[in-house]
Amino acid sequence: MHKAGFVNIIGNPNVGKSTLMNALVGEKLSIITSKAQTTRHRILGIVNGDDFQIIYSDLPGILTPAYKLQEKMLKFVENALNDADIFLYMIEAGETKYNEKIIGQIKDSGVPVIVLINKIDLSSQEKVIQNIAYWSGIFNTDRVIPLSALNNFNIEKILNLIIDLLPESQAYFPKDELTDKTVRFFVSEIIREKVLLNYKQEIPYSVEIVVESFKEEANIIRIEANLYVTRESQKMIILGEKGKSIKKMGTQARKDIEEFVSKRVYLDLTVKVIKDWRDNEKQLKRFGYEN
Repeated sequence: MHKAGFVNIIGNPNVGKSTLMNALVGEKLSIITSKAQTTRHRILGIVNGDDFQIIYSDLPGILTPAYKLQEKMLKFVENALNDADIFLYMIEAGETKYNEKIIGQIKDSGVPVIVLINKIDLSSQEKVIQNIAYWSGIFNTDRVIPLSALNNFNIEKILNLIIDLLPESQAYFPKDELTDKTVRFFVSEIIREKVLLNYKQEIPYSVEIVVESFKEEANIIRIEANLYVTRESQKMIILGEKGKSIKKMGTQARKDIEEFVSKRVYLDLTVKVIKDWRDNEKQLKRFGYEN
């Protein structure tokens, strides 16, 4: 008997969904920062065993959209409500807020739900016990697991429960695949992670990365990438005085890309302005935000 299914990770922004998926997959597929809305796309991470295949989906956080880009991000979440075989609904220890519509859809679907209370290392045992009781009531389930995704606490317990709940099915992907995304996608995400880590306020949320050229030579990979921003002032901040800021960020990105592709990399970054790209349907489609 072979089991396989889609396990979709849903929750509010910044609760640790990407950290969880990376821990469950055993590889860094999703970028992680302390900033909310780090994840913009639906990213699949595939885990294979002899008699099972788990396809995890890391998703953007549930939010109230302020512009078209965020509408597209929320659409990834809504689509994931319709094709799950198991939901991992993730919250932070102490969290009680939720989107009634999305919780209602999850409950009405009849799909098994595992509720994960993350970051328990930052809470007290008493509060975690109260939290378990609260979320057990919301979902009417005893499948509520406290965890610390960052410290790999209870990851194996979650994996075993997922395997128990998986439906019988043939594999959906070849057994040697790890994800549905391309190397180019991960290169752009590594660069975007460095933008999130190096710049403050609105800057990271106004940047989109496009890998324009990826040329693999015998001893080196030459990559050209554009950083698109919404205003000229943002371009100047990213470049920094005499280009120092982008040089520092580019060096950090190049080192991580080299580790990812196991080869020397030449990385050329250019900053361009596309006014209000986050509300431009044509640009969003070009940047891969199609639902």
